[in-house]
Amino acid sequence: MELQQMRYVVAVAETSNFTRAAEQCLVVQSALSHQIAKLERELGAKLFSRTSRRVRLTPAGEAFLPAARQALDAAERARAEVAAAAGEIRGRLAIGAIPTVTAVDLPAALKQFHLRHRQVRISLRSGASEELIERVRQGTLDAAFLGLPPDVHPQGVRGRELARGDLVAVVAPDHPLADEERVDLHQLSDEPFVDFPPGTAARAQTDEAFAAAGVRREVAFEVTTVDFIARLIRQGLGIGMLPAAFVSALPDLPVLQLRDAPARMEYLIWSRFPPSPVAAAFLSALGVSAAESSKSPGPRLQVSGGTAAGRPGRTAQS
Repeated sequence: MELQQMRYVVAVAETSNFTRAAEQCLVVQSALSHQIAKLERELGAKLFSRTSRRVRLTPAGEAFLPAARQALDAAERARAEVAAAAGEIRGRLAIGAIPTVTAVDLPAALKQFHLRHRQVRISLRSGASEELIERVRQGTLDAAFLGLPPDVHPQGVRGRELARGDLVAVVAPDHPLADEERVDLHQLSDEPFVDFPPGTAARAQTDEAFAAAGVRREVAFEVTTVDFIARLIRQGLGIGMLPAAFVSALPDLPVLQLRDAPARMEYLIWSRFPPSPVAAAFLSALGVSAAESSKSPGPRLQVSGGTAAGRPGRTAQS
């Protein structure tokens, strides 16, 4: 069993296609197919079921895939450790971030890190906080930037609070409230809203604020991206609630301050296991000391089917 064979298996599993997997691995398809077939003979089991339309993992393939990824990660970590011992930072840096992160200029931070460490391959995944927390736990992300309600803390991973701030209401330019500087939630109770789906922290922040004010609201449009939220608001289909620090990215939309504004926290998190040399270098560039990046984490945060920060039924998404 060879690492290259494992790379081929992972590529086919991720693309569901032998041709695309071969292109990704920079080999001809016949060579990739031959190596996977050789590995299947060695294992005594088929890893993929093939049809004319798609390729799927067999039960044996599903069992093999996590171990293959772990082996590839371990090999890459070993190479990175050897390079670090020689004074060179190289390897893979996988970062996750919510779309509305504002505490850090992430593109600028990644550019500076790339200029300083040319041998590092950087990847970025945007997603919900719950998903990002789990990926950091699993080790598929080295670090992630989250947005959570004030009473939800990303325990079970290492991390630090970056910033806290309020949400604001965002309306269409021709909305009747567009010229108002400040409103309260009662004034918005009859408005249709554009918001994130239920179960996300971004949605929970606004839902809880309206519940605390004793105000019911209608969420007519549930979407998963900020760009889509802004497009719907521009068309006058509803109003939205977004972080105050983020709305400068939407200069064409009027912003209303809220007297009873929902709050949110931004966090930087990383694995509770010792960071790789690449991850440690990135955290250091963000001002995280080596001692802080290796300190023991708090209790594990339940992020699905349980509790978050001791509150029943809460999840940590954004």
